[in-house]
Amino acid sequence: MNGFPWAAFGQGIGAAAVAALAVMLVTFAIAVARGLHRIVDIAWGIAFTAVALVSYAVSAGEGDEARRLLVTVLTAVWGVRLAGHIAARGRGHGEDARYEAMLAKAPGHRNLYALRMVYLLQGALVVLVSLPVQAAQYARGPLGPLAYAGCALWLVGLFFEAVGDRQLARFKADPANRGRVMDRGLWSWTRHPNYFGDFCVWWGLFLIVCDAPVAAAATVVSPLVMSFLLINGSGKRLLERHMADRPGFAEYTARTSGFFPLPPKRSECGEGR
Repeated sequence: MNGFPWAAFGQGIGAAAVAALAVMLVTFAIAVARGLHRIVDIAWGIAFTAVALVSYAVSAGEGDEARRLLVTVLTAVWGVRLAGHIAARGRGHGEDARYEAMLAKAPGHRNLYALRMVYLLQGALVVLVSLPVQAAQYARGPLGPLAYAGCALWLVGLFFEAVGDRQLARFKADPANRGRVMDRGLWSWTRHPNYFGDFCVWWGLFLIVCDAPVAAAATVVSPLVMSFLLINGSGKRLLERHMADRPGFAEYTARTSGFFPLPPKRSECGEGR
């Protein structure tokens, strides 16, 4: 796996940054027009998809075609599914409480503050987290065992994300569950099947580039950053802080794994998210 084309990869990062920025700026314009910044969450998956497609286009002729196509398709499937799910979940709702609270304390103009602290920051994170996807476009050797293991881990992640999201949506759609904590299905094995799924997806995509050890070493920061965000950043930690006072949540946390799936400590259902 010698001869990784670092110069072409660097140019590709520039193209990926332009793609991510374009998605975020278009989303910002739409959000300002609608007075609804929660739509930036939809742009997260779209931006990763755009980066994957642009990276595939600008790297033509550089890397192994099977790996290039594989990592592009896997990223796009994940990104489009996530964007569609978030769009459907937010339809008919007002501003997200997280953004409302943040913008209420914004110094100066709310929209300009949102542009700096939400849209541009998320665009930068997209470029950083997607580095393995970009690097995989330039890896020249054939797919190896690590790449196949990455595909398997990606499938596990997509399963946890899609099934977990579907189970939670059905639970919330039942008026009888209003105010209750979701503790069924995958949610009885982990308090965050969707975040765990995201974790698996990005470590899986990273494994696809691990056939090129130097490129893998240069991009391992990406799944590490995503893992931190999911567990200690804006994912698990922030959501659990928001739900701490929910009736039944303390009992739910006592019997259910915080992140990695494990059998529940006892079988009976709690007062149920």
